[in-house]
Amino acid sequence: MRVYGIPNCGTVKKAKLWLEAHGVTYEAVDFRKDPPSADQVKAWVKALGSKAMRNTSGGSYRALPEEKKTWSEARWEQEFSADPMLIKRPIIEREGQAIKVGFRGS
Repeated sequence: MRVYGIPNCGTVKKAKLWLEAHGVTYEAVDFRKDPPSADQVKAWVKALGSKAMRNTSGGSYRALPEEKKTWSEARWEQEFSADPMLIKRPIIEREGQAIKVGFRGS
């Protein structure tokens, strides 16, 4: 498993603690040090949908123009690739496939 996010994100920390408590081995990937490729973002959007991936509580999202409400999946892919802080964290992959975005502890 891979857990994509940033180390100081509370939700990422909760996800890592949950995985560790359940004996799940994972690799942590820091968006800031190792941003996802455009192809990776495209695969995530295909698997999870751009709406689910939007980090609507982040400053990067709030700074976007109002027209963001009408953007296509392709436009969101471009924006996520340009600024990974727009992506809700964490993104969890298993065997190279995105299986979850965000974390609630269950």
